[in-house]
Amino acid sequence: MSRLRRIFTLDSLIVPLVAILLGLIVGAVVMLLGGYNPFEAYSALIKRVVGNPYDFGETIRQITPLIFTGLAVAFAFRSGMFNIGADGQVLIGMTSATAVSLSMSGVSSSIVVPVSVIAGGVAGGLWAAIAGYLKAKRGINEVITTIMLNWTALYLSNYVIRHFFLLKGQNRSEDIGASAALTFLSGIFNNARVHWGIVIALLAALFFYVYLWKTKQGYEMRAVGFNQNAAEYAGMNVGRNVVKAMFISGVFAGLAGAFEVLGVFHYQSVFAASPGYGFDGIAVALLGMNHPFGVVLAAILYGVLTYGSAGMSFAAGVPPELIKIIIGSIIFFIAAQGIVRFVLKPFYLKRKKEKVL
Repeated sequence: MSRLRRIFTLDSLIVPLVAILLGLIVGAVVMLLGGYNPFEAYSALIKRVVGNPYDFGETIRQITPLIFTGLAVAFAFRSGMFNIGADGQVLIGMTSATAVSLSMSGVSSSIVVPVSVIAGGVAGGLWAAIAGYLKAKRGINEVITTIMLNWTALYLSNYVIRHFFLLKGQNRSEDIGASAALTFLSGIFNNARVHWGIVIALLAALFFYVYLWKTKQGYEMRAVGFNQNAAEYAGMNVGRNVVKAMFISGVFAGLAGAFEVLGVFHYQSVFAASPGYGFDGIAVALLGMNHPFGVVLAAILYGVLTYGSAGMSFAAGVPPELIKIIIGSIIFFIAAQGIVRFVLKPFYLKRKKEKVL
């Protein structure tokens, strides 16, 4: 309980909430300048998300990969690295899950689906571990290697799908029949594409917290993240922890890809460009201040804004691109916490005076 109190301090709750409010206000100002009604737009956004069971289920579906990729970026950051390659790790997770599931056609879905999910997670982890190894053994900056591996993953994934699993006449793989077993409460959500990935994502966030803050290995990873030289002086194996941290980070991203292809699309497309899941994960990690529970809340916010933007567009005529302005504004205010604290300063002073009196 005391640990939870330290996590949910006044600053950790108030500052992000005020940053979100300021971002929404900036979005409202931009709407007013563009001749749109912000109250109508935000009402349409909320109605789009919770207006009916199907849209609510689709919002959950939108949130799921954001949790995974946000956790991937945040885990690496907590270990002293910046994982820009979550997008490539998602693609490798997708391709591995697709290849395994299609190669096991005829086998029971109760076996195919878990094996495919595990394959996607492990493949994403191994892909990220390449950058971790190059960082640990050669001192190569992980930002450079992960960006390069994003492009390698894109072309490798497309090659595998085109040459081994392509559906004739289509720019995608064959259908993955066994993946239908991943549907979750589809009847309640009017056949929305909700899948078991949301449960695994929440469990992954819990694992993130327990592993980093409750285990010896997690303590070592955080120590390496704070100061590699001090960690090495204390007898910790810095290189091993770097590779391990990147592997676990990649597992989160790989699971995002596996659940997207198995639980949402039931096939894998040949991508003309990077799908962008990993880059959204960077925004989610920043919004969640690189804490697993914060990442979950940030993913919910990001998913609601992203899915609800269609409602703003149809009902209020607001361009969906405006949502990016709102999200960008929220990230700006969270990054520039000095501005938020300046806004809150009069309230803190008032509260302090009341305590004195």
